[in-house]
Amino acid sequence: MEEKRNKIDRRNFLKTVGAAGLGSVFASAKIKAGPNEPNAVDPNASGKPQKPKFPQVPRRKLGKTGIEVPSLAFGAMFNDVDNQIILRKSLQWGVNYWDTAHSYKGGNSELGIGKFLSKNPQLRKELFLVTKASGAKTVPDIEKRLQTSLKRMNTKYIDLYYGIHVLRDPAQLNAELKQWAENAKKRNLIRFFGFSTHSNMAQCLAAAAKLDWIDAIMTTYNFRLMQDVHMQAAIEACHKKGIGLIAMKTIGLSGRERRQMEAGSQIGTEADRKLVKHFLQQGFTEEQAKIKAVLQDERITSACVGMRNVADLNSDVLAVLNEAKLTKTDMEVLREYAAATCSDYCAGCANICEAAFENIPICDIMRYLMYCNSYGDKDRARQLFAQIPANVRNKLLSTDYSLAEARCPQHIPIGKLVAEAVGKLA
Repeated sequence: MEEKRNKIDRRNFLKTVGAAGLGSVFASAKIKAGPNEPNAVDPNASGKPQKPKFPQVPRRKLGKTGIEVPSLAFGAMFNDVDNQIILRKSLQWGVNYWDTAHSYKGGNSELGIGKFLSKNPQLRKELFLVTKASGAKTVPDIEKRLQTSLKRMNTKYIDLYYGIHVLRDPAQLNAELKQWAENAKKRNLIRFFGFSTHSNMAQCLAAAAKLDWIDAIMTTYNFRLMQDVHMQAAIEACHKKGIGLIAMKTIGLSGRERRQMEAGSQIGTEADRKLVKHFLQQGFTEEQAKIKAVLQDERITSACVGMRNVADLNSDVLAVLNEAKLTKTDMEVLREYAAATCSDYCAGCANICEAAFENIPICDIMRYLMYCNSYGDKDRARQLFAQIPANVRNKLLSTDYSLAEARCPQHIPIGKLVAEAVGKLA
């Protein structure tokens, strides 16, 4: 899922493309164009097939499943009980891949989807629903969370179920989990199975590529991680195995950028201004360029982006509908920016920094801080932080992180950021 948007970039971009023109498209639409219906029918018309009134997001095959899903997935990580309009609008663009999780907004993300389906049960077959077993430690936990998710979302099955939400250790991909996944498929509770990963991504992906029962993986992947040779090798291995790959955290904000946003400063350094100027001259924002960079890698099935409102949805859809390819120069600009700002971005290589300690989840703490600063989701960040054992939390401020900082490939100020997390989340 994604970080808070750069409002200055969006304003400039909308001036460029003409927000009024986009609004008129919405205003003229009076039917619900199904995301999978090239000949969607207006219930008030004569019954003759009609073309959707909105351009449809391109679709790609989800690995060996053969199922086609939109190249842009709707990250439903917010309270969609009170934001039903964005669900309806996403379908108008053909964004029918809805990604949620047991834990998102205390369950209000899944409940929002359930509310939508209770009013529009006929649209269930048009959706590709994805959810995750947040916090599950055992197979019985996974089963319990699946049953809860089914009930919340008013559905009899989940299209893609991530039985492990935030995989860190490939050893969790064991025979017991495989048996459960196969059994859940036989019971028609899930169609496909996989996991999500924010930490040790290359190792987790490489391990999955050696298995025959993983259908899809959601992994952190962005213009920064594209530079990592181990990540590239793991992506290639999964692609050859036929595993569908969904990219998240595609914007790849650094800690400095997050702090700037929190302080209300949208564009800070000369590197930031150069990046923004370059892509605005190409006709899209830096955020849209980052999404396009990910999807330009054809091994990636879809980019899952968190969308708070219709404005976010519109901006992301425009990025995908724009058929212009990023040039070598564009990709080099992103590479140079990644190199210039790498010292404040956690790349999720927990096996490196955390090897210096016992039970201090540095990468998780960096992620919780990101949820707080970038998503503005302080409640979720605090709830996750509180799940760190008390004896570990109590020693966070007294720990010397110099060895971890020396090992960190990104050279991020781990001690400083851990202290910031304690101050905001404890």
